[in-house]
Amino acid sequence: MAGERSNLEKTASTLAQLDRRSREIFRRIVDSYLDNGEPLGSRNLSRILPMALSPASIRNVMSDLENLGLIYSPHVSAGRLPTESGLRLFVDSMLEVGDLTEDERRDIETRVVAGGMARSTDDVLADASRMLSGLSRGAGVVLATKADEPLKHIEFVRLEPTRALVVLVGDDGSVENRLIDLDPGVTQSTLVEAANYLNNHLRGRTLSEARAELLMRQSEARAELDQLTAALVDAGLASWADAAAGRPDTLIVRGQANLLEDVRAAEDLERIRLLFDDIETQKELIRLLGDAEDGEGVRIFIGSENKLFSLSGSSLVVSPYRDTNRRVVGVLGVIGPTRLNYARIVPMVDYTAKLVGRLIR
Repeated sequence: MAGERSNLEKTASTLAQLDRRSREIFRRIVDSYLDNGEPLGSRNLSRILPMALSPASIRNVMSDLENLGLIYSPHVSAGRLPTESGLRLFVDSMLEVGDLTEDERRDIETRVVAGGMARSTDDVLADASRMLSGLSRGAGVVLATKADEPLKHIEFVRLEPTRALVVLVGDDGSVENRLIDLDPGVTQSTLVEAANYLNNHLRGRTLSEARAELLMRQSEARAELDQLTAALVDAGLASWADAAAGRPDTLIVRGQANLLEDVRAAEDLERIRLLFDDIETQKELIRLLGDAEDGEGVRIFIGSENKLFSLSGSSLVVSPYRDTNRRVVGVLGVIGPTRLNYARIVPMVDYTAKLVGRLIR
């Protein structure tokens, strides 16, 4: 969060140094880049600006913008392109994001809800990733985080005198089995009493909620349960934690081939190949998407602001999605070139995250 505050302060400081003329010229350069990826020169700028400025005056303004690190010239005597810092300034303070039209909303809903409301969560997430890829012409990504499912039922089944199986049934129907060691002296009635205690007090709660509940009831539990039963209750809760920790994150990526459409030179192809390698290893992308879970609403990562995109010159537009209890259960978004159509993709990602949140159980 401190890094985000620092970026915002830097953006505000840079923006304060731009007068109306400088902002308009900068905006036109960025708009041209996002539209066609081409540099924009002073002569063409003089034709499209709403104010009368000579090419020489425009070049002076462009020189000031270069000194601020907002634009650069890719070749001698060429026009100008925005730098990553310039794109960040534009996205944070000048981007005009509208709402989706009713037709666009229906299109998204048709693509994601095509199979009906009774499909599995995995099917919904795969369709969302595919839809984002198709509409953005980038790569659609979805991360379903480790589930912290509410508990429906817990049972202890003795296997040997000093070993038992803990059977954990989640609200979603998932079943997890864990082996635990039993203290000498644990009887069948102890197993039943511990299971009854957990089922009575913790059913319907997630692991984090269950831990909080158990802490609140510690003194009450000591009064209700004997030492062996209390130890068995703790073992059951620990087994539940092990089960939750064992569920891996699910990463879905669709439409990677779309990233090749913007390739214009051999070095661009090599950068995209490096990005493909990073996506294949998944670790860095999962970490980046995990970072996005902590934010509210849509977040945008541009180029070398993140290690994953430092070589490929790509951007990520991403938003967390929530279940019916408003818990963040994953993130979804779009990977594409830094010249993504942010104004169009930001509301698309935002609406898709809300839609997926309504569809998942």
